[in-house]
Parts: sequence; structure tokens; C-alpha cells
Amino acid sequence: MLYPKMVRIRQLFDVPPPVEDIPQAVRHALRPLRPALKIMPGETVAITAGSRGVANIVVIMKTLVEELKAMGALPFIVPAMGSHGGATAEGQVDVLRHLGITEDSMGVPIRSSMEVVQVGETLGFPVYLDKVAFEADHIALVARIKPHTDFKGDIESGFCKMMAIGLGKHKGAAICHHAFLQHGYAKTIKHVACEVLRKARIALGLGIIENAYDQTTKIEAVLQDEMERKEMELLRVAKSWMMRLPLHEVDVLVVDEVGKNISGQGMDTNVIGRLPHRFGEPFGPKIARIVVLDLTEETCGNALGIGMADFTTSRLVKKIDRRVTYMNALTAMTLDAAKIPAYFDTDREAIDAAFGTIGLVEPRTPKVIRIKNTLMLSEVEVSETCMHLLRERKDLVQLSDPEELQFDRHGNLLPFTLAHAA
Repeated sequence: MLYPKMVRIRQLFDVPPPVEDIPQAVRHALRPLRPALKIMPGETVAITAGSRGVANIVVIMKTLVEELKAMGALPFIVPAMGSHGGATAEGQVDVLRHLGITEDSMGVPIRSSMEVVQVGETLGFPVYLDKVAFEADHIALVARIKPHTDFKGDIESGFCKMMAIGLGKHKGAAICHHAFLQHGYAKTIKHVACEVLRKARIALGLGIIENAYDQTTKIEAVLQDEMERKEMELLRVAKSWMMRLPLHEVDVLVVDEVGKNISGQGMDTNVIGRLPHRFGEPFGPKIARIVVLDLTEETCGNALGIGMADFTTSRLVKKIDRRVTYMNALTAMTLDAAKIPAYFDTDREAIDAAFGTIGLVEPRTPKVIRIKNTLMLSEVEVSETCMHLLRERKDLVQLSDPEELQFDRHGNLLPFTLAHAA
């Protein structure tokens, strides 16, 4: 099949520069709060660690550990990731290991358990919390504040979701996702988080915001009583810095890799404009066909979100850990997200299938975009036929001449490498 030639472009997002000194930024955020924290020497502090890929998370967590130790506290880390990692204590430790969060790198214990305690009730259902975290003298939340991939509201992904879903472990996350069907995402998360704030010893939240280049741009520490208000404020900022594709209408989107370290749904729904379930209205760009080529190593076989693609490859399917993927899908009530699309032995065959199902479009003229993943959008490839739509835009820089898609001898695309520094 004839493919359009592709042009590498750089997107220039209008966002603030990254934080230059991460440890200093964490210390600067924390130290004004120290008099109000009431953390006494010898008291334990459970620090939450989620499963998402967050820029500089190892340095951020390590600095928080050091600051708490400087106060005389005894910090330790608890995985706060609902049912991820196959809903096992060992699996969640392994997820953290892939993120670089280990007992050696942090200098403190990681206490992983799926055991929960009921701390209260809201909206007619029980609220659960990680037993290890609940029994600590204090809890410190570390969360990236960002738009959620499943719903829209004034509270999406951040402190409240970590309290409701992450610290709820498998049992709490499962109940919350069932409640979503009756009460909606935002209302459920808010009510559960409020109950946790009332009943658990939440000392502080360390909120992280990244810009469109996935760079740490803002780190802010907040106390328990201002957590919900501050999260709403930080979410508005995060949305204004959100990354996006250069075109709103696309015939074929080729995604080199997906995974839980990229997004909760493997691909960021805010980027691809598709939802992992049948509830709510689609948003974002209109993409006729999506081809996904591979899973990231860090996702450990969890292919949740692959159901949002139209075509994939047999090498991706072979890497799927069905137990882990299905556990996540059943807990999150996003069953469509775990469905395997039509898959082919080579990238070329999968891309051919996509091109062959976009309607009456000449082989050399479709609007095509290729990306490494939905986190890395500073550099993308677009078909030559799109350049007339983009040429006058000042937020785009052309980095290459038009080139043919490059396949190896097995019919697979050569890796998408970010050769041009931003």
C-alpha cells in the first residue's frame, strides 16, 4: 500500500519553564507548613506512591522522605494504586520498582498490603482505607494533579482520587467504581475523599503539576483542611497546560507504545478523544482509526485501554497479562478498555488495515499522525498532505523533510526516537 510521506514537527506549547532544582522546590513548598503539621519526633508517616509515570518522582519522594526525617519522623512508603499490580501486595511493589521507587532508592521501608479497614460510610456504601496507612500516625499524599482520562469535573486526578481509589486498595476501588454508575465519578470521589479526610490522619498533600512537555513545573504542599479547594485550583492550572495533537481531525493515528505508566488507560483520552467506557460524551479530536503497536515494559503486561484502539499487533497481544489487565478492567468497570482489537503479525499489516478502512481517501492524501505515546507530544510526525494546514502556525516548527515510513525487514516500523532536543 502507498503511504503518505511523513514530516517531523515540534510543537511549541505556551507553558511555563520546568522547575530547575527539584529538591529545593520540594523543600520550599514544605517548610512553611512545618509548624502546622504537628508531626512529632518518633511518629510514623505513611507516604503514598502511585502507579503513574510522574516526572522526577524519585527525587520528589526522596526529598520528602529527607524532610520528614529532619523533623524526627519515621517515614515509610505505601503503594496507593487501587487494584494495579494485579491487586497483590507483591505486584504493587513491582510497579513501584519499575518507577525507580525502591527501599534502596528511598532509604525507607515500603510496606505493601492489600488489607483495608472501614473508616466510614458515604452515599450508602462503606469507605475503606489501606490498613497500614491508617495505622500510621500521619499520612502524606504525593499526587500529580491532572485531567482524568474517564470523566470531567472540578476534581479529577489528584489528592481526592488517591484517597478514594489509590488508598482504597482493591476493595475500596471496586466499591467506588460501582458507585460511579449511580452517583457519577466526581461526586463519588469527592464524598469518599471527604470521609477519609474526616476519619484518617492526613497530614499534608504534595501536589505536582507538569507542563505539556511532561516536565515538573509546579510543586505545592497543602494542609488537610485546604486540600479539596487547592486541588480544584491546581487542576485549572494543569488543564491550561495540557498537551494536544496538532490536528483536530485525523484519519489515522499511529501510537508506538501504550501502558499504565503513560496513562491510567494506556493512552490519555484527553489526547485521543475516546473514552474507555460507554458513559459520557466523547471529547477532543476526531480520529477515524487508531493503531497501537506495542506495550511499554513498565506497564508489566497491563494492557488496559487497548480497547480504545482499532488495530494492534500480535507482539503487543503476546505481552498482555490477562489476569492483571482484567483485574484492572473489572475493578474500574471499564470492560471495553480491555477488549483486544483486530491484530496483525506486523506493523505494516496493522497500518494497512487502518488505511483500508478510512473511506474514500486517496492512498497518498490521508491526514496521518504518528506519536511515540500520548505523554510525548513535543515531537510528532504528520503526513506531508497536512502541512498546508499547519504551515502558518507559529506554534509548530518543521524538523525534517518529507520521508517515507521506515520499516525493518520484518515489516515493523523503526522505533520512534526523539532525536531533536526541545
